[in-house]
Amino acid sequence: MAIRNIVKDGDPILKKKCRPVEKFDRKLAVLLEDMAETMRLANGVGLAAPQVGMLRRVVVIDVGEGVIELVNPEIIAYSGEQCGLEGCLSFPGEWGLAKRPNYVKVRAQDRNGEVFEIEGRELLARAFCHEIDHLNGIVFKDVVDRMLSAAEIEEMESQNK
Repeated sequence: MAIRNIVKDGDPILKKKCRPVEKFDRKLAVLLEDMAETMRLANGVGLAAPQVGMLRRVVVIDVGEGVIELVNPEIIAYSGEQCGLEGCLSFPGEWGLAKRPNYVKVRAQDRNGEVFEIEGRELLARAFCHEIDHLNGIVFKDVVDRMLSAAEIEEMESQNK
């Protein structure tokens, strides 16, 4: 496994729509493994392929229950609403408040091309939406109600110590 560089704000790849994965091969498996390791090292909850410079519809998520790999994911159902804090590995140190569904159902493929469905609530639902947005060229700053100020971030960090 290799650690990949995370693309930062300002890189045009973050605003591009990703292409579907058509080949389920060793190259895809390596990408998934590298993305999971990169996400873990960066203390992230999710990582989408464009964040490591790949315009492919590939996402990894881990909200503390193990890595979920999603290839060609699409949201097929959602309900409820939550408003919460959201950040992004491509926008280090920036946080905003965003409304997302409280429940999300996703249809995707695994690394072998097998179709499956997975449901998520609360943080997992937020992560599904955030990462799938990346695949469509949408970043969290496009959907937040408002960004937090430096003072608010500093206060938040002091409360977490």
